[in-house]
Amino acid sequence: MPRSTKFAVVAAVIVLTLAGCVTAQQSPPPSQSRKVATRVPPDYPELAKRMHLEGVVKVEAVVRPNGTVKSTRVMGGNPVLVDAALVAIAKWKFETAQNETTEVIQLSFARQ
Repeated sequence: MPRSTKFAVVAAVIVLTLAGCVTAQQSPPPSQSRKVATRVPPDYPELAKRMHLEGVVKVEAVVRPNGTVKSTRVMGGNPVLVDAALVAIAKWKFETAQNETTEVIQLSFARQ
């Protein structure tokens, strides 16, 4: 077997192996079926105003059956905006459900 063919075979095996590892590590997508009953808008941080920052903060929230937010996890966003997003989402209320659900929330911050 020529050297270039051996290299191509080895490279293909490595790529397929890594692709299998990545697929195995992915978790099922969170549900987004619960409607928000009470939405508290985030306060636009003073530092963000001074820095003319805008952006989106993405948060994963675990919601109890009674509709209150149990926990949150930041999935992305500017660190200057993250705290304001977490404080606001912690005050949100969702419709009641049979079980806990995981909701992905995106909050946009824009200069006013």
